[in-house]
Amino acid sequence: MSTSAGAILLAGRVLFAVFFANSAYGHVKNHRMMTGYAKQAGVPVPFVAGWPSGAWLAAAAVSVAAGIWADLGALMIAAFVIPAAVLLHAFWKVDDPAQRQTDRMSFLRNVTFLGAALALFAVFASIDHGLRFAVTGSLIHLS
Repeated sequence: MSTSAGAILLAGRVLFAVFFANSAYGHVKNHRMMTGYAKQAGVPVPFVAGWPSGAWLAAAAVSVAAGIWADLGALMIAAFVIPAAVLLHAFWKVDDPAQRQTDRMSFLRNVTFLGAALALFAVFASIDHGLRFAVTGSLIHLS
């Protein structure tokens, strides 16, 4: 990978991670609110929606941005957005049109993040030690 391609990918990694780092902060800071929202939405273990999710997202964001097993960090993001989309933003269950639209947009945002996380995983796992500006190579190797 060239230096310029590595710099562009680094900028993309950092910008992608910023959303999840900010979300991590919100999950930790607003633990009670996140837990209450998850409980109201019927999440099986609502406690996990607070600081545990925040810690998970923070680790994933640092992993992707710093390039510390960035492939694993991308999979961690993917693993987060799937249940978030299905359990917390189930727009098909909502009657109120305004709330339905809000949940639909949040659901689609999570689907978009899932696609981006999976694409980044494939890039990181196939580039391995060729990933520029990274602390480590990939944990999973795709050929």
